[in-house]
Amino acid sequence: MPNLIPPITTTKQALEYRNRLQALEPNVNFLMSLYLHKSMTVETIVEAKRAGITGVKSYPAGVTTNSSSGVVDYGSYYPIFGQMEKEDMVLNLHGECPSKGDVTIWNAESEFLPVLATLSQRFPRLRIVLEHVTTVEAVETVKNLGERVVATITAHHLHLVVDDWAGDTLNYCKPVAKTVADRTALLHAAASGNPKFFFGSDSAPHPITLKYSKDKSAAGIFTQPYATQLVIEALEAAVEVGIMKGEDIVLENIKGFLSGHGRAFYGLEKLSSAKIELSKGTENITDILQNDDESLQVVPFRRGEKTRTLTWLP
Repeated sequence: MPNLIPPITTTKQALEYRNRLQALEPNVNFLMSLYLHKSMTVETIVEAKRAGITGVKSYPAGVTTNSSSGVVDYGSYYPIFGQMEKEDMVLNLHGECPSKGDVTIWNAESEFLPVLATLSQRFPRLRIVLEHVTTVEAVETVKNLGERVVATITAHHLHLVVDDWAGDTLNYCKPVAKTVADRTALLHAAASGNPKFFFGSDSAPHPITLKYSKDKSAAGIFTQPYATQLVIEALEAAVEVGIMKGEDIVLENIKGFLSGHGRAFYGLEKLSSAKIELSKGTENITDILQNDDESLQVVPFRRGEKTRTLTWLP
């Protein structure tokens, strides 16, 4: 994600950032994006496309981590979106409106959906991802918009409802988890086989000092080491409590949600044939991850709980 300090707003910055990431993990194919910013021009998009940048990420101003330079008026970016449509680039949206008037963190996603509909109508060939959806309304809106509008769903939003984060800052993220009915809609979308919905981790390794800050708690949940297991376990739990039926969980649909649908949307079907195996066992989610001198500590989601073991197959 490009919401660094300062934000990644140019091709040069994005390529330098990619080099730093690849130095850490050369076996990962990093898809780079720019931060939608007032300094961007049509020429920025042309240059980015030629350099292999995948897309542009939009953050509404002040809504989430490092979004102070984010969007206030989407209409002012229509020339950018038009050029992105021509270049077949991806627009990734953090789909919330800033808190103002009657808009709060509770209804910020629902209030954003008319913006999404307008963008889809004005730029019908633009590939748009509504990231980390949390509501019934968002799921239904994405279903009803054009084929180039899709949504991602996180592992943690398949587990959480409002009661889980209202008293636990470690479970606080943006957008916030909503009601049982909203979570049920996400579970059914994830298992549906509909290519409009695929996994996106939105995993945020905020240090524990920022999660328990004297100021505002950092919004984000760290799921990455166990993200695949968390998705499977959320679906299993839904069957156990009767939210879903066993026959709703089809292997091909789950493979599509976790891998196939997203790869197809981004045109990456042929890049890798790697496979994983999940096995039930006695592995526990780590209580805390930290560096050697313990100056940086991150708490994973569902710390201490049992989970499956994930193995990469040769």
